[in-house]
Amino acid sequence: MKKIFPIITILILLSLFGLIFFQILWIQSARDSRNKQVEANIAQAVFYAATVLTQERNSMLPSVKKSDLLFPGDKLQMQYFKPSVIKRFSKDEIADVIRMGFEKNNLHGYPFEFNVRANTINGDQVYSDDFFKYYDDTSNLRHVLPLEPPSGSSFENLVSEEWLSVIVPHRERMVWKEMIWFILGAIIFTIIITTAFFITVRTLLKQKKLSEIKSDFINNMTHEFKTPLATISLAVDALKNEKVAGNREKSDYFTGIIKEENKRMNKQVETILQAALLDKKEVQLNMKRLLAHDIIINVLNNINLQVEEKGGTIDVELEAENDLILADEVHFTNVINNLLDNAVKYSKDNLHIKLSTKNAGNHLKIKIEDNGIGMNKETLHRIFEKFYRAHTGNVHNVKGFGLGLSYVKTMIDAHHGTIKAESVLGKGSSFTISLPLPK
Repeated sequence: MKKIFPIITILILLSLFGLIFFQILWIQSARDSRNKQVEANIAQAVFYAATVLTQERNSMLPSVKKSDLLFPGDKLQMQYFKPSVIKRFSKDEIADVIRMGFEKNNLHGYPFEFNVRANTINGDQVYSDDFFKYYDDTSNLRHVLPLEPPSGSSFENLVSEEWLSVIVPHRERMVWKEMIWFILGAIIFTIIITTAFFITVRTLLKQKKLSEIKSDFINNMTHEFKTPLATISLAVDALKNEKVAGNREKSDYFTGIIKEENKRMNKQVETILQAALLDKKEVQLNMKRLLAHDIIINVLNNINLQVEEKGGTIDVELEAENDLILADEVHFTNVINNLLDNAVKYSKDNLHIKLSTKNAGNHLKIKIEDNGIGMNKETLHRIFEKFYRAHTGNVHNVKGFGLGLSYVKTMIDAHHGTIKAESVLGKGSSFTISLPLPK
């Protein structure tokens, strides 16, 4: 698992970066292709508009053959009827013709500005409102076509040249707008795949951690059961000895050892079974009104012997005026006992424990402080995880399954309270329980 996990992670990251890279390339390629297509469509639309404007103005002229242009009067007549787009069409009519060309070439919604100008000095011109606003902007492609009669027409030489100029502003923006759904789709599916990859990696990490926890738990359980089993085995061998069998006092002594070790093993099995029940949420709490100070004093009486064996002291400050809580007596007792037991187990020389209570609004605060080995930030973040055990450095006699604080957290949550841990490595730890007071 240790070797394969980095390989899987690297392969997943490479796949993810490759996918994002090729998605970007695809979007850029699609944009360039669409830009070229739009430019071609605009050119066709402008050509269509120029053709329509030219044909419509020629249709307004009288039918005259080129051979009939013999007299100056006829030429003057033709100059009078010369087919000028500027004179024949209004600004709105020219805009409608261009818009028709845009729609025929799949450019619906594309904005445009236009100008029709006679090719003479100070010649007449017709232009849209914002034509000159975008005229000098080099980013806007300008399409220019001449407006003249078809080649070979009778009026070819009589018409002053006119030019149609069309500008499509914000063309790039319009192209991006057309592609927005493709881009959003690519982004959404990339996010989905990224999330799937992230979940996969997180699951692998979780499985790796569970595998490590499982190994630690089996090692701890083996050690915890091995010691009492060995003690029981020795006691049974001693009872078989004739000298011990004939001595009632020694027989009772070794029988008592067997009983105590058996009780110890039962307690460990019960702890594991209780953890399984907590996982399944099958623990039934017998909630009733209790005085927290009474329970705390009972627990202190039981743990005083352990503290005295280590030459330590306990300061008790029960300052809460209202200590009436709604709790399960057995489980609440276990919570206080576990916290005090940890304070003793993870202690240094000159053990000093302080237990205090106080009221904060409609809550009872119980704080247990010690001057033990403390915890680093990583350990402090994970102490309430099931089976997790802190590295105790040189403290080799600390035993257990890593279920105590997980059980404490679960029980406090079940009592609708909160627990907060604070610690400084090498200086000690403190646990603060907050329980709601019953109405």
